[in-house]
Amino acid sequence: MRLFIYFGEGVKIAFEALKSYKLRSILTTLGIIIGVTTVITIVALIQGLNQAFSNQISALGSDVLYIDKFPWMMGGDTWWRYRNRPNLTIEDAERVKELSQMARAVAPTLYTRRTVKFQELSLDRTPVIGSTPDWVITSNTFPEYGRFLTHNDVRRRRHVAMIGTGIADQLFPNSDPLGESILIDGIKFTVVGIQEEKGKLFDNDLDAQVIIPITAFQTAFGVRYRSVHIEVKAPSPEALEDAEIELTGVMRRVRGLKGNEENNFAINKQSMLMDTYKNLTGTLWAVAIGVGAISLLVGGIGIMNILLVSVTERTREIGIRKALGARRRDILWQFLIESMMICALGVFLGILLAVGLAKLVESTTPIPAAITLWVAFLGIGFVVTIGLVFGIYPAHKASKLNPIEALRFE
Repeated sequence: MRLFIYFGEGVKIAFEALKSYKLRSILTTLGIIIGVTTVITIVALIQGLNQAFSNQISALGSDVLYIDKFPWMMGGDTWWRYRNRPNLTIEDAERVKELSQMARAVAPTLYTRRTVKFQELSLDRTPVIGSTPDWVITSNTFPEYGRFLTHNDVRRRRHVAMIGTGIADQLFPNSDPLGESILIDGIKFTVVGIQEEKGKLFDNDLDAQVIIPITAFQTAFGVRYRSVHIEVKAPSPEALEDAEIELTGVMRRVRGLKGNEENNFAINKQSMLMDTYKNLTGTLWAVAIGVGAISLLVGGIGIMNILLVSVTERTREIGIRKALGARRRDILWQFLIESMMICALGVFLGILLAVGLAKLVESTTPIPAAITLWVAFLGIGFVVTIGLVFGIYPAHKASKLNPIEALRFE
């Protein structure tokens, strides 16, 4: 109970002192405000980017492996090292499906961009994907209406297609696309399904794509000898590493590689993208910490300076309080509370400005922002740390004043 009484008295005295020197108190908090605003804003933007990137990466599938000719992450001078690797083929994918014990689905895939037309309407540079029935499992993308590709479609090289909802809305604004014929680079394909809505993955609109049988893709676009991209669905995210080990052995067997020969293929996964992203955002964290630390240091020095001036100006007051029975810890507590109140004012205003600035950036730019609850705890940490570290010396100096000498002070 006594602690709460001391705290209440300390807050009252500190509040009166701050109210007496309004301009000085506000100027003192500027360093804290700038530091907190900088740190919280950058943290909010990084958190927003992390959430957006994580959501988009998860669309790739946390339990999917991608067998490619090239690794996703490579230096600019290493492309020549991989360019002479043999292309992956549909036959490679079939062998992987046959030999793998862990693969739930294996989908060889080819990509291109073509003009898609229906009557007078057309869409340029539309993503066209050639794959097999397993693609719905590896991509976690299913038809909302109609059907997807069948094994007969692939085997017979049928010119059928599932289109995204974005394409359906633009090419068939007033009619049902099912059963209609679209032209992909002048080649007729019959729409058999409408893909469920998926949104965007990075800059790619997943609702504006066309999926056709991979065999029809090869026939239509003359890319029979292009390297295919093989998507493999693992049993679960937890089994991904085991599946990767198995796939490496399977692919080496398919390629006929000897024990001392290095892999002439790459197995990619979404964690590679996440690791690279974290390395990039690590620089932003360093900037946030550096700028914030400098600003908070300046603000803390300002608090120390204003309290030292306050101790000098209120020397007689301190002497009177000690003469009336105030103990050293009462004086120490009073100035520490005053230090933390100044810091709290700066942190509160800094958080308000940071939230407003983050929301402004989010509404006017493509950069997302996320203000989470732990920002409040971070603010409390700033108040306690800066208030104590930079307030302890002036408070200690005030508590050590001799009451007789303090009363004589002019």
